[in-house]
Amino acid sequence: MAILLALGTWQMERLAWKEALMARITSQLSQPPVPLATVEAAQAAGDPIEYRPVTVSGTFLHDRERHFFATYEGQSGFYIYTPLRLADGRVLFVNRGFVPYDRKEPASRAEGQVGGDVTVTGLARERLNGKPSWLVPTNDLAKNIFYWKDIDAMAASAGLGEPVLPFFVDADKAPNAGGLPIGGVTIIDLPNNHLQYAVTWYGLGLALAGVCVAMWVRRNKPT
Repeated sequence: MAILLALGTWQMERLAWKEALMARITSQLSQPPVPLATVEAAQAAGDPIEYRPVTVSGTFLHDRERHFFATYEGQSGFYIYTPLRLADGRVLFVNRGFVPYDRKEPASRAEGQVGGDVTVTGLARERLNGKPSWLVPTNDLAKNIFYWKDIDAMAASAGLGEPVLPFFVDADKAPNAGGLPIGGVTIIDLPNNHLQYAVTWYGLGLALAGVCVAMWVRRNKPT
């Protein structure tokens, strides 16, 4: 009984945490984009930067782009992570969006390889500190196919000697020349089943209590 009640209470605490997280994300998404320096300062202070709108300018290093295996509207392909060289020489990986599987090679979408100074508006994304799960395949550096966003491996395999910022930016839906990559692919999906789980655990606890009462009554029933 104690275990079941503890599990139900834990799920209620997780519910409160998840609702607060969703409220914070919703609030952040409604805010106007901030300069890159603001996001850097927030991260340095230990504040969450996930999904924070940001605007950044620089020059794309298209010959160093990395390919992250993904699906978009039921179609297999890749998210294109392109290093953006900032004015101070540092580099920021930008997820420019989705391309179909057969358009992986940059030569097949040359119109979208914009040159010169560009300004990108999108969402800041935290780096991953490790592989999300043992079920996720190992990144294939030789083929430039990534299954999880290992920013250090992306930078090393791209041959980047410049300092790389410790987070990503997902570009918004602003169209690219030639139609590719397709921007605005950020998935904000936060399942919230904690109330259902809590009701299940509390329900099992109530059922157990009923069984115990029935057994006690049966054992103490006069013969």
